[in-house]
Amino acid sequence: MAKGNSSSTNGKSSSKKTTSSAKKKTSSAKKATSSTKKGTGTKSPAVRITERIRELGDWRGDTLSRIRKIVKQADPDIVEEWKYRGVPVWYHDGIVCTGETYKDHVKMTFAKGASLKDPSGLFNGTLGGETWRAIDIHEGDKINANALKALIREAVDLDTSD
Repeated sequence: MAKGNSSSTNGKSSSKKTTSSAKKKTSSAKKATSSTKKGTGTKSPAVRITERIRELGDWRGDTLSRIRKIVKQADPDIVEEWKYRGVPVWYHDGIVCTGETYKDHVKMTFAKGASLKDPSGLFNGTLGGETWRAIDIHEGDKINANALKALIREAVDLDTSD
């Protein structure tokens, strides 16, 4: 009986360790999912972003698609991720920016935006934070592609210099 209790106690400890390990595995699995490639049964971030653009089916999808194209032109080595409950995130040695969609605008948030020069004055949202800066794009707004590429390149340079 003592042996059974001991096993039971060990079983509980093992169970707790397994749960902890399972959480770690789940966390790792989420990480792996974001960079999973075709053929593994999980959609790649690129596919998810494309689906999101198509799903929006309005000016917000068109805007997100345009942002995506500009980001890739600015840095061909940028990595696309799918995070934060369905937000495209672009990385290069750290988060460069995100592409969030809302009912009345599309927001590009730069993780280290407060450290960027922004000579063209693109930042117009989330200006009060110590780190983040954002560009809110509303229906009908024009995107200054050259200025945005310069801002993206500056953000990448900042990430790669850290």
